[in-house]
Amino acid sequence: MFRNTLFSLVLVMSALLPGRVDAEAPPSASAIVAKSLQSFFFAGSDMKAQVVMTLTPASGPKRVREFRMLRRNEKKDGEQKFFMYFNQPADVRGMTFLIAKYPQKDDDRWLFVPAINMVKRIAARDAAQSFVGSDFTYEHVSGRDLEADDHKLLRKGEKVAGKDCYVIESVAKSAAEYKRKISWIDEASFLLIKEEYYNAKDEIMKVFTADEIRDVSGIPTITKRTMANKKTGHTTTVVFADTAYNVGIESEIFSERYLKEPPRRWVQ
Repeated sequence: MFRNTLFSLVLVMSALLPGRVDAEAPPSASAIVAKSLQSFFFAGSDMKAQVVMTLTPASGPKRVREFRMLRRNEKKDGEQKFFMYFNQPADVRGMTFLIAKYPQKDDDRWLFVPAINMVKRIAARDAAQSFVGSDFTYEHVSGRDLEADDHKLLRKGEKVAGKDCYVIESVAKSAAEYKRKISWIDEASFLLIKEEYYNAKDEIMKVFTADEIRDVSGIPTITKRTMANKKTGHTTTVVFADTAYNVGIESEIFSERYLKEPPRRWVQ
C-alpha cells in the first residue's frame, strides 16, 4: 500500500514540475496559422483550375466571371507564382493577372488590360483592394504573410460545418483591410473553414466560408468558397472546377511576356 501511495505521489509531483509538456497541448497559434496557409495556398508543387466567380449585389443582377488559374511553387521556400487568364464575360476576355509572391517582402502584381493594351503594375499598398470587383482582395488570392498579424489561440475543438476547429484571433500589426479577424481552422486538414473580419470599431465587415471541400488526388481542397460583405450585402462565391495538382507547369510562363501572350496549352 505504501509503495502504491508513494508511486501516486511521484506522479502528482512530476505533473507539477516546471517544463513538463502536455502531450495533448495544441500547437501555438502561429504554428496553426502557418499550417493553414500551407494547406490553403501551397498544396502540391503546382495547381491548375477553372474558376467561376459569381458577384451578387444586395439588389440587382448577378455578374459572373470565368478564368483559368495557374499556380507554381518555386524552389525557394515560400516563393510562388500565380497566373490568371479571364475567359468570360466579353468585356474582360483576354485580361491576365500575374503575381510573384515572396516571403518577408512585398509581392509583385501585374494586370494586363487588353482593351487598352496596357500592363499595369499593382502597388503593394493596394493589396487590400478588391480583386476584379469582388469581395475578395488581391491578398486573398495569394495569401497574407504570417508575420503581418499577431496570432492568439482562443480555443480548440469548436465545431463549424461538422469539423473540430482551432479558433484563432489575428490582429493586424499595421494598416490592413481589417483590424482583427477570427479564423476557424480544421484541426485535421488545417484548411480555413470560416473567417470573420472586424474593423477598428470592432464591427463585423466580412465573413468567409468554405462551402465545399473535396478530395483532389488525396489533397483536401476547398472547391467552393464565399465572401460576404456584411456592410453592403454584396456576396462573392467562387467555384473551382477541373482542379489538378502536380501537372508540370513551366516556370517561364509566369512572366510579363506571357501577360500579353498567354500560354494556350494552359489557359484554353
